[in-house]
This record gives sequence, C-alpha cells and structure tokens, in this order.
Amino acid sequence: MKIVYKAADILEAHIVSGMLAARGIEAYVAGHYLQGAVGDLPPFGLAHVSVPDDDFDAALTVIKEYESGTNQLDDSSTTKGG
Repeated sequence: MKIVYKAADILEAHIVSGMLAARGIEAYVAGHYLQGAVGDLPPFGLAHVSVPDDDFDAALTVIKEYESGTNQLDDSSTTKGG
C-alpha cells in the first residue's frame, strides 16, 4: 500500500476514496481516530488515502483529474431514474 493522497480532512479523504472506487481502484482511508487528537497533534495531514502499489499510477491520474476539476464519471456508471 502507498499513500496516494493527503486530504484536508476525513470527509475529503472519503470523497477521494469514493472516486477511486468508482474507477475500480481499491482505496483505504486512514486517520479517522487521529482527528480526535486535534489539540495534541497538528490539525493537518491527519487523513490520507492509500491504494495498492499496483494501482498507484492509475489512482494518481484520477486524483489529478479531481484536483483540476475535470473528474467525470461515465454516464453508464450512474443510475438514472425514470
């Protein structure tokens, strides 16, 4: 496992993890319990997303799209009501 993204907070870490999962990349969010120690620990760099070594490059591509605002899912991956 490699850390692929250091999030601003646990919510952002889960958003990134969800985007990776939507692309078929297994991701693990860490730092849940560290946020409870704010005051004793610095309040940044606590939440991060890790992926298997083999998926690191693909995950970086998704994250770069997220950071640039161009991350889009294929329409076939969403559920349409009707």
